[in-house]
Amino acid sequence: MLQNVHSMVASKGDYTMNFRSRLLATTLAASAAAVVAPAYAQTGPGSDSGTGTPTNNIDQSATGEPAEGDTVVVTGSRIKRRDLETAAPVAVVGQEEFKLSGTVNVEQVINTLPQVIPGSTSFSNNPGGGVSTLNLRGLGENRTLVLVNGRRWMFYDSSQITDLNTIPAFLLEGVDVVTGGASAVYGSDALAGVVNFRLRTDLTGVEAGGQYNLTERGDGRRYEGYLAIGTALNDNRGHATVYGEYYRREPIFQGARSYTREALGENGDSSALVPGGSSTTPDGRFTSTFAPSACPTGNVYCGGGAYFTAPGVSRPRVGTDLYNFAPANLLQVPQERYLIGGYADYDMGGGNTAYLEASFVNNRVANELAATPVTGTFQVNIASVSPFLNAANIAALRQLDSVGAAGNTVGDGVVPLSVSRRVVETGSRNSLDERNAFRMLVGVKGGITEGFNYDAYYSYARTRNSNVQSGNISRSAFQAGLNGTASPINIFGPNTLTPAMVDQITILAQNGDTSVLQVANASVTGSLFNFGFGGDDVSIAAGGEYRKMTSEFIPDTALSSGDVIGFNAGDPTAGSYNVKELFGEILVPIAARTAGIYNLEINGAGRYSDYSLSNVGGVWTYAGGVTYSPIRDISFRGQYQHAVRAPNVAELFAGGAVNFPNAVDPCATAAAAANATTRALCVATGVPAALVGTPGVQLNTQIQNRTGGNPNLQEETSDSYTAGIVLRPSFLPGLSMTADYFNIKVENTVSTLGGGLANSLDLCYNVVQDINSPYCQAFVGTRNALGQFDASNPPLIGNANVSTLKVEGVDVQVDYQTRFPLSLTGNGDSKLSFFFLGTYTRKNDLTPVAELPDTVNECAGRFGVLACGNPTPKYKWTSRVSWMDGGLTTSVRWRHLSAVRDDDDSTDYFVERIPAYNLIDLSFSFDITDQYNLSMGVNNLFDKNPKILGFNQQQANTYPSTYDVLGRDFFVSTRFKF
Repeated sequence: MLQNVHSMVASKGDYTMNFRSRLLATTLAASAAAVVAPAYAQTGPGSDSGTGTPTNNIDQSATGEPAEGDTVVVTGSRIKRRDLETAAPVAVVGQEEFKLSGTVNVEQVINTLPQVIPGSTSFSNNPGGGVSTLNLRGLGENRTLVLVNGRRWMFYDSSQITDLNTIPAFLLEGVDVVTGGASAVYGSDALAGVVNFRLRTDLTGVEAGGQYNLTERGDGRRYEGYLAIGTALNDNRGHATVYGEYYRREPIFQGARSYTREALGENGDSSALVPGGSSTTPDGRFTSTFAPSACPTGNVYCGGGAYFTAPGVSRPRVGTDLYNFAPANLLQVPQERYLIGGYADYDMGGGNTAYLEASFVNNRVANELAATPVTGTFQVNIASVSPFLNAANIAALRQLDSVGAAGNTVGDGVVPLSVSRRVVETGSRNSLDERNAFRMLVGVKGGITEGFNYDAYYSYARTRNSNVQSGNISRSAFQAGLNGTASPINIFGPNTLTPAMVDQITILAQNGDTSVLQVANASVTGSLFNFGFGGDDVSIAAGGEYRKMTSEFIPDTALSSGDVIGFNAGDPTAGSYNVKELFGEILVPIAARTAGIYNLEINGAGRYSDYSLSNVGGVWTYAGGVTYSPIRDISFRGQYQHAVRAPNVAELFAGGAVNFPNAVDPCATAAAAANATTRALCVATGVPAALVGTPGVQLNTQIQNRTGGNPNLQEETSDSYTAGIVLRPSFLPGLSMTADYFNIKVENTVSTLGGGLANSLDLCYNVVQDINSPYCQAFVGTRNALGQFDASNPPLIGNANVSTLKVEGVDVQVDYQTRFPLSLTGNGDSKLSFFFLGTYTRKNDLTPVAELPDTVNECAGRFGVLACGNPTPKYKWTSRVSWMDGGLTTSVRWRHLSAVRDDDDSTDYFVERIPAYNLIDLSFSFDITDQYNLSMGVNNLFDKNPKILGFNQQQANTYPSTYDVLGRDFFVSTRFKF
């Protein structure tokens, strides 16, 4: 039985784990293989089709090509070939990188790749969700197709995104990253590209291992233990592999680091960082909703409002009355995972082989936030709350009751107040996600004729998540405790709620969701004829596929009714759709090893998809490419791909939900008061004229909004171009260099209105400036009487096909391995290897409204809360130098992010530029015997801190998924083979 993960975060002073068993041996045996290498094979000799099943017995020569007679399938195609060079650029991360970086979760390596902008990670607490996702080229997790052994993997919710936590890192043979749309080969979702995780399936014997990680501060412990067993079956007619893993990660709270323990803001002119936080404090702030002209002069509830520094005793609120929520928030979220699975294949005779794959994952991740902030307009019965107030406050409330202002009935003893009170008496908010995911695949493959093979399989994957939320407040119960219809509650001052009052207003909320993916695929591959000019045979692949996607989200009554304060409310979601597809590929080697042509080939692919969605229907995707090598040492390659992505279940059918994104309300900025047009728009959308341009219009950096699905969405389309060069100079054996230009444009993209709340605010008040536009209509009637966005009626920012995305840049990869005439272990000589994988991003543009092509958010080299989010450095690289001396490997890794600027040119923040960021990692690997390996190392060797930000941060005063927040981090791992 799994223990309750609430215990992982319930006490910030006690991180003791129940996991006490001795760790087993760990990581991969040291090898001299380069960390990043030319694309590895997915099938080898004797394979019958391009199913993506990895094999380890491909003999690669110094040219990076398989041995004579071998055929392979490279990610990005289903056709078997005799070389590893394709028209589409493929970057490959070898298994050595996972070992030398001390990686247990694959996200730790994937997010260091220059092609990747971090998605959700182990440092994503708010927003969180308990998953790790992959965002290729910054185009979005939902536009990146994740494969395992060349086939679709399971997704975790109605957004149809893969959780990387479900992939066993200890079995990885390598990871292939294909740039550009690949829908013609793999179907929908592959707009940014494809990431294929290749797992070892040919294990023989027993492997057992374990790993332990610990930061220099003595926290953030991570434990892993695993066991894998492989054996031949029935005189080698078949093979089976089974495996299991346990992993646990302990929490770190933001209070454990000097740079995150204080929630930082900025002073009035953004010339300095100051202690910030939330205006919703445990003391409580209560403000009259009357217009300033109607509110009695000198009444403590007017203006900034009454602030209760002691039970029942208030004073006027000042701007420094803030709550530091940081120490109660998680920096590293805790995780506990059980993973089991297996692979098997069996020769049934006649050249036909049946195969089976199975995987099950139980993953528990808890997010924890500071206690619930209650905000909104509430009716307060003066007689009911008088026992909790001193005479001055009672008199001030009775004075308000005598005013004939909007929203008030004179003399009825009830007054409307805007309430801001953090309910610390309930403890922190905790959201526990427990996901049970399983996938089963059965298939058969074999030969049809001497030159043609077939492969057919069916897979079923289901993920079920149970989400339990504690610390929520019932809005209706809270209101009832103030308006006299229930036992009164005392919220007037710090720590005034009694245990009985806490029980009266709190809710334990639960969500459930289930997602199912079914795939049926059949294909044939083979060769047709030869042109007779020295090249290989013309080869084809053709087949059909059926997929069905089903998802359901079931919130409990409190969540679906919107009665919950604390975590985001949401309505039920249910929906499904299917697609039937026909696809084909052709590879045409025109000539090889003739005068002026070492190799010349062209390729093409096409797919017709018939969706059950009426607004998508039938769509075509296609691709074409060419590879030309004038001599053996140099190759030129180029490819064009037209791809599509059908909207996912969440985008189509999601019920209404509530979010709290960071955003700037233009009506709260001084510029709004100075610009007549903006000022008029602010007044027209509900801001009192006297308050336009004052900071009190926006008290918190987060603004609540509602989102929801749209069943009328159409497909997204993309066009991508790549062109590159590959150099393998024969005069310098062991050296390989590639440079590839990429250009990807995605149109008709599904996005929330205007590209999100922050962009919609900017479009309404600063760009479109038309009260009748949909961007301004979204905010009409959603402000309270003080002009603020509160929880009473948040704006609706729904889904639509409105945006355009474009990325452009160059990938560069260098691999070099050579013998080195020095050995400390007495082996005569050693090996030295170097790799560099870098990306220059020239463009990363978001056009939130296609009809306004001149309004473009340029995110290359930028970050920020307006539109770009996580930093997108123009230059990002990871490089490694390894010295392999006998059984000892010493390795140094350098990770680099270039400087980035804030994305909001209209606002001056304290930090407008984050400087270049560099991390150095050091690791050692020892082959003590042929059966036993020991590895150890330290990441962030020089204890580099992240750049600290103010109002333009994501969370924890920085961007914790991009910049290291753990500090110096140690690992040790062992692995046994027997």
